[in-house]
Amino acid sequence: MMNKRFDPIEGRNAEIIESVMNTAEVSSLSEDLQFKIRLCVEEVEENILCYSGSKWVEVTVAIVDGMLHICFKDGGIEFDPLAKPDPDINAPIEMRQVGGLGIFICKQMMDGLNYHFENDCNVFEMCKKIQ
Repeated sequence: MMNKRFDPIEGRNAEIIESVMNTAEVSSLSEDLQFKIRLCVEEVEENILCYSGSKWVEVTVAIVDGMLHICFKDGGIEFDPLAKPDPDINAPIEMRQVGGLGIFICKQMMDGLNYHFENDCNVFEMCKKIQ
């Protein structure tokens, strides 16, 4: 299990992503699963970096009962990305709203996403079946 706090996070996006990808829990998975996990970790981390205003993030990676759990906790402004409606991916490009596509992709690639705000922190968890 990895539980690591990155403080500050500015300029450390690649380091944070690689820390997740290099855990024993993730590095032992198939290339296909690693691709999906990397894409989703990049999206969540980029959202935290660009929109939350947090100076830190704590990332936990664990496997519980055949499920990979990746949890992000940050001290930014409260925002539930799962509350926003999914983008209309069938609309013409010029008609599409900006934002929401990354979380939509996470919804498609992961088996579960959860958000809550606790003790003045955003807590976003994603889960993927690995067995």
